[in-house]
Amino acid sequence: MAARAHTRSRPPGPRVDVRLPWWALALPALAFVVLLLLIAGPGQAHAATGDPAVAHLVERIQRTLSH
Repeated sequence: MAARAHTRSRPPGPRVDVRLPWWALALPALAFVVLLLLIAGPGQAHAATGDPAVAHLVERIQRTLSH
């Protein structure tokens, strides 16, 4: 006759499930980018990028935020 191994099974304790909504990560990242663009200014943004489309986008974002 085989002996049964006695294992103690604990009832599952309180489980903490931490889930952040998508905006909890997106908003700080967006705020960082906006502040970085505001600090850089459009003159420095032109010098930093070789692509005029990116510079145009930066200027448009700054104009939108300044109104």
